[in-house]
Amino acid sequence: MNTTNLRGEAEGVSTSNRYSRQLLFAPIGETGQVRLGTARVAIVGMGALGTVLANHMARAGVGFLRLIDRDFVEESNLQRQMLYDEADAAASEPKAMAAAKRLQQANSEITLEPIVSDLNAINAEALLSDVDLILDGTDNFSVRFLINDVSAKHRIPWIYGGAVSSRGVSLTIIPGSTPCLRCMFGQSPAQGTAETCDTAGVIGPIIHTVASHQSTEALKLLVGAHEQLNRKMVHWDLWHNQHAAVDVSKARKADCPACAQERYEYLEQDLGEDTIQTLCGRNSVQIQPLHAGSFHLEEWAAKWSQLGSIELNPFLLKFHINDTLTLVLFPDGRVIIQGTNDPIQAKSLYSRYVGM
Repeated sequence: MNTTNLRGEAEGVSTSNRYSRQLLFAPIGETGQVRLGTARVAIVGMGALGTVLANHMARAGVGFLRLIDRDFVEESNLQRQMLYDEADAAASEPKAMAAAKRLQQANSEITLEPIVSDLNAINAEALLSDVDLILDGTDNFSVRFLINDVSAKHRIPWIYGGAVSSRGVSLTIIPGSTPCLRCMFGQSPAQGTAETCDTAGVIGPIIHTVASHQSTEALKLLVGAHEQLNRKMVHWDLWHNQHAAVDVSKARKADCPACAQERYEYLEQDLGEDTIQTLCGRNSVQIQPLHAGSFHLEEWAAKWSQLGSIELNPFLLKFHINDTLTLVLFPDGRVIIQGTNDPIQAKSLYSRYVGM
C-alpha cells in the first residue's frame, strides 16, 4: 500500500469567499458547511465516476477525502475521467496520486489521503470503517459487495453508482433503513456477463449524471438532511431519453446474508493464497500477493532492464516483456500483467519474473 497525506485546514467555515454561494443555499447554510468541513468520506475507485465524485466533494469543502484506486492513468481514460490530462497518462501516474494533486490545487483547505492499492478483504475494513460515508466509483461488483459488507458491519452509509454505454444507475444505501446491495442483487454477476465500459463503451455525460446524483445524495447525508434523501433506485438512459425511479423500499430481505444475518461473506473470503483477478475488458490480469511485500522499484528496474524495456516512476514500474506483454509492478508486490486475460499465463509470468 502506498499512502501519502496532503493536508490542509478543515476546521469550521472558511473565512474566504470560497463557499459563499453554497452558504447562500438555505438547506446547507453555515451549519451545513461546518458539518461538511468535519466530514470524512472515502471514495473507492478514481476512474470516471470517482473523479467527478471527488471533484464535487473537494470543492464543496468535505474536510477529509480518502481516494482509493489501484490503477494508473492511461490515454483511453482521458475521454471521461475529468481530473487527468495527457501528462498524467504519459507518466503512468497512479490515479489516486494524480487526483489528489489536482484536487489540492482546487481546495488547499481540505485533507486528501490518496491510497494506491487494491481494495480487498484484507484491507477493506482498515480503509473504510473510519469514515462517515463511502462513495462508489468502481466498475466492479465484487468490490461493491465488499463495500456493502463494510457498510452493513460498521453501519456506514454508502452510495452505489454505475454507468456504461449511455445508461446509469444510483442507489443510496443506509444500514438499518434501506435495502442493501445484497438485498437487491443477491450476489455479484458471473465474470464476463455484465457489460463494461471496455466492451460496450461509455459517453461522458452519463458519468456526470450518475456521479452528480451520488454527490447530491452525499451532501444531503453529510449535512443531516435525511428527510430529503432519494430512497429510490434511479436509472437513466441519456441516449434514448429514458429516466426511471424504482421504489425499492420493500426490497429488504429478512434472510439477507449481510444486513439481516450479519454474515459478511465478501469480507470473510478464504485468503489462503494469492488473489488472481482478470480485469474484465482490459486484457489484463491482476495478481495480489497474500502477504504484501516491500519492493524497491529501482532494484527491479535494474534487474529487468537486461530483459526488456523499462518505464519507472515513484509509484510503479512497467516492464515491457515484448510487444504484447507488459508487467506492471507496484511497491507492495501487486502486479498487473497487460496483454493477456489468461490467469494461468499471468501466474506463469509472475512466477518467472517476480517469483511466487
